[in-house]
Amino acid sequence: MFKKILIANRGEIALRIIRACKELGIRTVAVHSDADADSLHAKIADESICIGRAPSSESYLNMKAIISAAEVTDAEAIHPGYGFLAENAEFAEICQNCGLTFIGPTPENIRLMGDKIAARQSVVQAGVPILPGTKENVPSVDEAQKIAEQIGFPVIVKATAGGGGKGMKVVHSPASLPNLFATARAEARSSFGNPDVYIEKFCEKPRHVEVQILGDKHGNVIHLGERDCSIQRRHQKLIEEAPCPVLNASTRKKLCDCAVGAAQAIGYTSAGTMEFLLDSSNNFYFMEMNTRVQVEHPVTEMVTGIDIIKEQIRSAYGEPLRYKQKDVKIRGHAIECRINAEDPERFSPSPGKIDGYHPPGGLGVRIDSAVYDQYTVLPYYDSMIAKLIVHADTRIEAIKRMERALDEFIIGGIKTTIEFHQRIMCNKDFIDGDIDTGFLERTKL
Repeated sequence: MFKKILIANRGEIALRIIRACKELGIRTVAVHSDADADSLHAKIADESICIGRAPSSESYLNMKAIISAAEVTDAEAIHPGYGFLAENAEFAEICQNCGLTFIGPTPENIRLMGDKIAARQSVVQAGVPILPGTKENVPSVDEAQKIAEQIGFPVIVKATAGGGGKGMKVVHSPASLPNLFATARAEARSSFGNPDVYIEKFCEKPRHVEVQILGDKHGNVIHLGERDCSIQRRHQKLIEEAPCPVLNASTRKKLCDCAVGAAQAIGYTSAGTMEFLLDSSNNFYFMEMNTRVQVEHPVTEMVTGIDIIKEQIRSAYGEPLRYKQKDVKIRGHAIECRINAEDPERFSPSPGKIDGYHPPGGLGVRIDSAVYDQYTVLPYYDSMIAKLIVHADTRIEAIKRMERALDEFIIGGIKTTIEFHQRIMCNKDFIDGDIDTGFLERTKL
């Protein structure tokens, strides 16, 4: 097993990886910006090293500084967490060339699944259903109009690279296509340095359902069940749960089998997620693959009892998966709420010093967070400061447990989205499971 791993990330995911490493007997190196010197991951790691100034481009995205930190501390491997460099094929390649193990998939897998057109083509060959759409990038608005007429409105214009809802526009009529097509291309160029877009049929009122995959370097791939991530704001997930409350056994098996088949077809060797849209008739369609550990991985860990980070590390070291598909059992129901340092009404950022911090506890409650009392939430990075996860025997019991845990959660000095999550847990449609990705847009909380 690795003797020392460098974590090329910050916040709760860096702390989560450090904890997994400690339980595996692996020493850890934390990297941090100068603004993050007092961060918990820098304090708890065996070693920490400053790699630059506060802006991500000068620290957590600074490949040279990260590689240098790994070399001077004699780290053998680098875990990128999520975000930052986690899905950067160039960084994974640089790690390999420097004799460092990148704890994630191969650069080839990252490139393939990072290109949405290529990803769609690869899963189709594996027998996975996709929505009608283009097989290549759409170069002009005239071509876009022809394709949209063939597919039938509404359609969605999507950036070929990247994700997170950027470069993505829903088009309901021919008249609105030229402006939205140009806007999508501009957003794609600005966000990903690549203006290419493609077009597919827009699925009305879908659920966002994803399948957790684990692969190793010996050709083994298994799934750990699915998650429902339909509660979103501007394409950003806010609440996730496992399992999906509306899937029947037959559809669940087909969905998970498709996810495993697609991962096997590309020789996937790490933790990853196959993401799907699920329509009102329980038909599912491949959307994209995330070639990294997900923010919402704890809900899967809670229902399976499998530590995804540990398995990812073992796989990167070359060990075969310790589980066969028959060993994976889904027990009960888990829900995760992302707690952000934001105004719960306007969702504007609310950085500042935390004055009073009391996390909830009790049976079936988990907190993944790197904040503490008197910690200063910085304005430079993502606003998520904690993940509150609960587990219970049934979905209704999990909702009640989440309500109770949110009531206990105290974060003073700044505004947070705790109140927002409390309103959702009390919403009848959410309780009934009557949700889709447009839930927040049409629901008055």
